[in-house]
Amino acid sequence: MEDTSRPSQASLSQEAGGVGPKEAAARGGHRSADSGARRPGDELQHARDRALVERALAGELEAFNELVVHYQDYLFALCVRVVNDREAAADAVQEAFFSAYRHLARFRGDSFRSWLTRIALNAATDVLRLRKRRPSEPYPEWEDDAWQPPTGEDESPERQALRRSAAEVLNHALAQITADQRAAILLYDIEGFDYQEIADMTGVSLGTVKSRIHRGRLALRELLAGDMELLRE
Repeated sequence: MEDTSRPSQASLSQEAGGVGPKEAAARGGHRSADSGARRPGDELQHARDRALVERALAGELEAFNELVVHYQDYLFALCVRVVNDREAAADAVQEAFFSAYRHLARFRGDSFRSWLTRIALNAATDVLRLRKRRPSEPYPEWEDDAWQPPTGEDESPERQALRRSAAEVLNHALAQITADQRAAILLYDIEGFDYQEIADMTGVSLGTVKSRIHRGRLALRELLAGDMELLRE
């Protein structure tokens, strides 16, 4: 199996497509609970994943390694925001893949991405329980000069600096809301899962999911109140 302890840092922004918590906090907007229209390639992705799972269950380890390659950066980008620590996120991702491999026969053939995300969230929750602390620098990747958020070729240095500052502000705000609110917002506003999918992943009711998203957005708006102009840039 591929080593997931060093996933690509570029995934932190590449996997954060769509409407993010910055927009949700700034606009208070909502999207339809039907996220299918936002992911037109889902059926092809599901078919690919089902075929790889079947091959892996037949004893072809390389097929599972392909699944690891497809999802390791996505899971790391999600877990690093949930646990607020890169090393802990890498541990959670590693454990998620080990667990998925051990219990692959339990996959029922719907969305492998959703099934794997649920396993990763459980692993991240276990990490949080073990650590029971917040790091002093919750998002050290923003201080890593070896990587910068991707920008357009014609974007000015000033614009790049604004984007970096906005990302830092947003991530520090995310670190201050509760872990369950943060996970719900990331899954809904960034990853595009609908309410029912998130409820299934996290093992809570539909109403609890909606409440976590609502309360998390309110908390983010309060935390970001003094930075709205920067976030609208």
